Amino acid sequence: MPDKRDPFRELDEFLERMNEQFGGIGRSFDTGIRSDIRVDVADHGEDIVVTADLPGFDRDDIEVRLDNGTLVIDAVSEVSDESEEEDDGITYHRRERQQRSVSRRLGLPTEVVGEDTAAAYNNGVLTVTLPKQAPEAASGKRIDIE
Repeated sequence: MPDKRDPFRELDEFLERMNEQFGGIGRSFDTGIRSDIRVDVADHGEDIVVTADLPGFDRDDIEVRLDNGTLVIDAVSEVSDESEEEDDGITYHRRERQQRSVSRRLGLPTEVVGEDTAAAYNNGVLTVTLPKQAPEAASGKRIDIE
């Protein structure tokens, strides 16, 4: 059976170790690979359950999709970046909470049934339940040796 390693996982783990070594300096650089989405991937027997922390996002800010055995989570919250913009009679002199965009691609440990996948978002936590695909009977043809 071929190895289903996610090559980006090793890179993400390397970046995490570097971030720990240098006290968070890695977060100042936007590499496009590093993600602030922390996840747990658990095997619950018949289902794979992915739990992701997405605090500060609304349900409508989050997109979840399954793409060739990879779970993709994207979240974008938009806030205007005008520093002295008036909003409902309030003048902001500093707005540090701007547009935020995070993304995570997860290679799944097994085949799943995409059409039966369910997702729920509650109190900043996204839970995606992916039913495992039943192992199919070996399909093939026996070849007799002459």
